[in-house]
Amino acid sequence: MLHVGLTGNVAAGKSTVSACLARLGAHLIDADRIVRDLQQPGTPVFHAIVERFGPGVVAADGALDRPALRARILADDAERRALEAIVHPAVAVERAHALDAARAAGATVAISDIPLLFEVMDPAGFDAVVLVDAPAPLRQQRLVERRGLAADEAARLVAAQAPSAPKRAHSTFVLDNDADPAELERRAGLVWRALLARARTPGPA
Repeated sequence: MLHVGLTGNVAAGKSTVSACLARLGAHLIDADRIVRDLQQPGTPVFHAIVERFGPGVVAADGALDRPALRARILADDAERRALEAIVHPAVAVERAHALDAARAAGATVAISDIPLLFEVMDPAGFDAVVLVDAPAPLRQQRLVERRGLAADEAARLVAAQAPSAPKRAHSTFVLDNDADPAELERRAGLVWRALLARARTPGPA
């Protein structure tokens, strides 16, 4: 089984690419979905977050107030590191279970969709890395127009992430999302064919 890391900075189009690759036949392991599941009310991760950050990060319905938490971690690197220390180990355990399940199911290509792959993992641990990228001003514009963020918050969110240039240099494939959705899907299809070819090529004896 070929294990591929898929990543990209915020609003680059990674989710669109992951959905496209899943439709084409990839076994998708979505770190964002794992995080959302782990942060549901009543879970150990939820309780740990509330204990560390206080009741101000709990919404009126009892769920995690993600905008409030995001504001906290964007304003203070120590707060961000505290959140990562709670969430990342739990996500790693669940992702390992999902990868084992993919192997057991006979998947040809498993895609681990990990937004912070370069920040929190070793890319050498994957058989290939796919980076989805777009210029920072365009990503900021998407955050405002598609997600409803204020311009200053969008700018802080883009600036808080590691720049994409070093990531491009250490990725196996780079998908530039600087055109229309149809073009992005066409490019993703080309990468999928290349990944299949790798998966079907026997390794050294």
